[in-house]
Amino acid sequence: MDPRKMVFAFPSRSGRAGRLGAVSPPARHGAPARLAGLPLVLAAGLALASCGPAPVPQAINDPREAANREVHALNRSVDQALVRPISGLFGDGPPGPVSRGVSNFADNLDVPGDVVNGVLQGRIGPAAENTLRFTLNSTIGLLGIFDVAGALGVEGRSTDFGETLHVWGAGEGAYVELPLLGPSTERDVIGRAVDVVLNPMRFVLREPESTIATVAGVASNFGDRSRYSNTIDSVLYDSADSYAQSRLLYLQNRRFELGQVASDDTFVDPYEDPYAE
Repeated sequence: MDPRKMVFAFPSRSGRAGRLGAVSPPARHGAPARLAGLPLVLAAGLALASCGPAPVPQAINDPREAANREVHALNRSVDQALVRPISGLFGDGPPGPVSRGVSNFADNLDVPGDVVNGVLQGRIGPAAENTLRFTLNSTIGLLGIFDVAGALGVEGRSTDFGETLHVWGAGEGAYVELPLLGPSTERDVIGRAVDVVLNPMRFVLREPESTIATVAGVASNFGDRSRYSNTIDSVLYDSADSYAQSRLLYLQNRRFELGQVASDDTFVDPYEDPYAE
């Protein structure tokens, strides 16, 4: 599981809105209106794309630090009282077959959104690879429960509308900490909102499938909290200043993800999968 998709009250390293199942699907009657606005988004993107990628940020822009720290304290309390205890029920160590299947299923529901963002970014190759990945896992992989595509070397590329805005030339803006969702930036807040309506699966799933997707997304997020508990706990509870540490890690990893820092051997990924082979 890619920790950049993690939500709840702990650090993530992306502006992604979180799994499809982590939020309720939009009302069915509003779907056509929302989809009708997507061509306008594309047209605006094509106009902005001529400006090129956003400039590399040179410092931390946090003009609302006092308010952000209050939100961080709330998020930390929610994690301590609710998220961490529940995630502890999933146990330590690598995920079992059931947990892995749930995570794979939830991940697969996000791939169509990756395809749309890849097209909007002009990255047709990754969009095509994500399309192939979704097709393989949704069919041979039994609705994504089994990662057949990964076994065949079709890894795909996770992305989000925050990255799309970056490709179109939008700067990251000020740092923001969101209630329950954690670290973000002004650009990625917009990205989260757009990703809510950008994934075609939100308009395809009906009951009871949409409820199953919601349950799977929430369960998988708790499983991720357990899987990365050592890293998350060290940031939230062992740091002298958990807010500053969370902010630094988020911005460092997000900028690295977007290619805004030099890629060299000195970069250490704190979210590296501890159970990767």
